[in-house]
Amino acid sequence: MTSKTINIGLLIARVTLGASMVIHGLPKLMGGAAKWEGIGKAMGFLGINFAPVFWGACASFAEFFGGAFILLGIFMRPSTLAVASTMTVAAIFHLAKGDGFMRASHAIELGLFAIALFFTGPGAFSLKSFYKKGE
Repeated sequence: MTSKTINIGLLIARVTLGASMVIHGLPKLMGGAAKWEGIGKAMGFLGINFAPVFWGACASFAEFFGGAFILLGIFMRPSTLAVASTMTVAAIFHLAKGDGFMRASHAIELGLFAIALFFTGPGAFSLKSFYKKGE
């Protein structure tokens, strides 16, 4: 495998995860405080029952903006951690609610995908690399 094919694979992975998170996050972000409160109540399964609007906004912002940053290949470490954290809470929510593994598996997969990108970085075909070349 060449460096070029690895970087093409990272580009595909980044765009896939980033676009998925942006698509999932936009309706949550646009839902405002009422939507955020409902999302934030998932923290109750972790014993955190205060400020559900805050937690819901954090999840919405993590999904939308974290996804956009991952897609572009910038701020990868904080973005992938934010996405992985949000997906962990989503998976715990589904499992604790009794939805079963099949319902939680999507969040688990996206979270693990984000963790993998945390370790690999954005690759050569990213805005980060583009701006580094200009230095």
